Amino acid sequence: MKRIHFDNMKSWFWITILIFSLIFILTGTFELFDFENPKLNKRISAIGFLLQVLFYSRMFWYKNYVQWNKKGANIRVNSFLGKSLNFEQIKTTELNEKTLIITKTNGNKITFDLNEIEDSDSQKLNEIIIKNTIANNV
Repeated sequence: MKRIHFDNMKSWFWITILIFSLIFILTGTFELFDFENPKLNKRISAIGFLLQVLFYSRMFWYKNYVQWNKKGANIRVNSFLGKSLNFEQIKTTELNEKTLIITKTNGNKITFDLNEIEDSDSQKLNEIIIKNTIANNV
């Protein structure tokens, strides 16, 4: 059985990486410091962009990945690109055997095949969606 990697987007490590990347990009671009080697500012800027790539590529490190915050979720299960969901637009969720069916307020249904996913991870995914859905919190 395969596992799902869950990311709540509140990790101070990744927020620190993002802040450092912005500092490196701004320092390298505007050449705030004078160095003997003029290429050093370009390298500092390149390090900042590399940290940005590292931050935004996390989704592609895992085959099954769920990233969420209080507004919505990005779910990637058994596919290359995931589905982005806004919790305000979710009407109902159903977890039937190995299929998660999400019905939006406009009537569209999104289906996730959880055949090769562990039951505990399927339950956790369903609980995250139910917990954060606005319709359930009213």
